[in-house]
Amino acid sequence: MITLTIEPLTREAFAPFGEVIEVSDKARHFTINEGNTERYHDLANIDPGDDGRAIVSIFRGLARTLPFTVTMMERHPKASQAFVPLSGRPYLVVVALPEARPTRADLRVFLCQGTQGVNYARGVWHHPLIALNATSDFLIIDRDGPGDNCDIVQMDLPSVIPKLD
Repeated sequence: MITLTIEPLTREAFAPFGEVIEVSDKARHFTINEGNTERYHDLANIDPGDDGRAIVSIFRGLARTLPFTVTMMERHPKASQAFVPLSGRPYLVVVALPEARPTRADLRVFLCQGTQGVNYARGVWHHPLIALNATSDFLIIDRDGPGDNCDIVQMDLPSVIPKLD
């Protein structure tokens, strides 16, 4: 059994897997609405695929307990999938690059703050929602359309996400 390292979520570290959706000075932003609102603009490449359409849903995830064993991963080969937390609580994302079936050596774990969303690029392997501390709601932007858009694989060997320090 291997223990995975938990990394803080940053735009740079997550770039190979998609985009971080957050209020940040690094994001393009400007003032609108007669100076009353700051718009953080075009934060994620929402990709519904050639024959799909973008849809908005809410997922309610039960809290997971750490340590947590990663035994499977999934990917969406036809489109991106964005998760934006609505409950203000931290959560974890586990990802691997889209090239091949992931092994435990390919996995990266990011600790996301309750103010940070993620957009998984098309085909990026990821673990389903890992809410922490309490049941949490997430706004999801993903694809609806023809064809199967979810590949699921069991990991060759399990990996453990340790308790947070």
